Amino acid sequence: MGSLKLPPSTTVLKWLGFVSAVWVQAISGNNYTFSNYSDVLKSLMNLTQLQLNNLSVAKDVGKAFGLLAGIACDRFPTWVILLIGSLEGLLGYGAQWLVVSQRISPLPYWQMCIFLCMGGNSTTWMNTAVLVTCIRNFRKNRGPVSGILKGYVGLSTAIFTDLCTALFSNDPSSFLVMLSVVPFAVCLFAMFFLREIPPPTTAADTQEESNFFAIFNALAVIVAVYLLCFDFIKNFGTVVSQLFSVGLLILLGSPLIIPMYSFFKNCHSNSAQSDLETQTEEPLLKEEATVAAPVKEEITEEEQKRPVIGEEHTIIQAVKTIDFWVLFISFLCGVGTGLAVMNNMGQIGLALGYADVSMFVSLISIWGFFGRILSGSLSEHFLKKLGTPRPLWNAASQILMTIGYILMAMAMPGSLYIGSVIVGICYGIRLSITVPTASELFGLKYYGLIYNILILNLPIGSFLFSGLLAGFLYDMEATPTEGGGNTCIGGHCYRIVFVVMALACGIGLGLDIWLAYRTKGLYSKLKGNKRSKKGSSDNSSLS
Repeated sequence: MGSLKLPPSTTVLKWLGFVSAVWVQAISGNNYTFSNYSDVLKSLMNLTQLQLNNLSVAKDVGKAFGLLAGIACDRFPTWVILLIGSLEGLLGYGAQWLVVSQRISPLPYWQMCIFLCMGGNSTTWMNTAVLVTCIRNFRKNRGPVSGILKGYVGLSTAIFTDLCTALFSNDPSSFLVMLSVVPFAVCLFAMFFLREIPPPTTAADTQEESNFFAIFNALAVIVAVYLLCFDFIKNFGTVVSQLFSVGLLILLGSPLIIPMYSFFKNCHSNSAQSDLETQTEEPLLKEEATVAAPVKEEITEEEQKRPVIGEEHTIIQAVKTIDFWVLFISFLCGVGTGLAVMNNMGQIGLALGYADVSMFVSLISIWGFFGRILSGSLSEHFLKKLGTPRPLWNAASQILMTIGYILMAMAMPGSLYIGSVIVGICYGIRLSITVPTASELFGLKYYGLIYNILILNLPIGSFLFSGLLAGFLYDMEATPTEGGGNTCIGGHCYRIVFVVMALACGIGLGLDIWLAYRTKGLYSKLKGNKRSKKGSSDNSSLS
């Protein structure tokens, strides 16, 4: 049997595609930046808090149309999905820029809802293109892939916020220019390199992937620490700001060292594979085929229509399972409440007496990154070593998030700083863990659509916790102002909101523990498969 090792050019393209995916994720979190310019919209359009929150809901409702991206990703190449998302973002955020910069009069409320919806929907096309393609390209390292990509999404808010602070003194108009133009340019670049590549066929290739992902993790942590340091510099001049911007761009470009290294390594070893290497690959490939397509003897037709967890599911089969809805509702409790905090951070900060809330927006973003990237790598490590079900990490995040909401409800000095860090970490964990969990429970064949059905809880959570709960309770506590708006100052403005969200996280905790119990058998099998592959690789290398 001949070697199926990928040709050098394909290997380099795979890593260059992953780097471009990282860059797309680093600019696709623009949907989380609403707090940076929401106060200007509220003033220009004379909105109540409930009306403003419903604008943020419209932004999140755009994610509901991510189902279109999920369907399209199985029918069109990756570059088409990226092009649609980048054009939609250019139009959606471009219209908001025209209003905030006062180049046009404020649009009617319903029209603004449409443009915010378009901006929110644009990210679903970008995220779907990136996640589906990369999970399929690196299916042996799903945890690290999810952690890295989702980590950069978490950093994107801080990247945009800090660059705007450094270059444009936090000007909302300039900020919206960045949100519309930069993602469009990056997606155009990614269209040339990001595509599906056959997964590795040898344990050595898989191990090399793991080593490269460790480097990606380290580089991402450096970017996060760099952004965090900038956030704590209170007085910076023009020169420092420009140097910071240059340094950030260099750090964001640093992942290019991986495809460069791969290129020179392959050029150096471009000779034909030896017979020994070919023989080493053969038993592993046979084992791979056995794991990927186990022999099913004496299985009835009815059993074939109802796959067990861990096998390939169609959309209908997935949504008919209890596990899908347990995962969906627990996800709603975690990310729905976290999204409400992000959407309302501008007003939460002002209510507690902070004139500038960009610090808290950036804190949530950066610590969300640490939650995403650490949970992706750690969950993969403990899965391989102990067979730990990934939902247990979601359960741990629910406990921590409950504590964060209680602290913010108490409104003590400094509690918003601590709460922002906790919410960021836990929100990041939820997003990072759910991505590989869904693929492990329901398979990769229809993963794009399954993923987009799961993230329907983002607009649902935004509507329930931000649009209704936070908006309605804030307006109850607020006093009217001239021009038709209102305002509320004090810890009481959001206290009940935080208490209700803490209770929601308690419900999510119970669901996550239940899902971990239901899937412990699957994760034990996954642990056994990974160990058997490693053992066969070690034996073949010794022979």
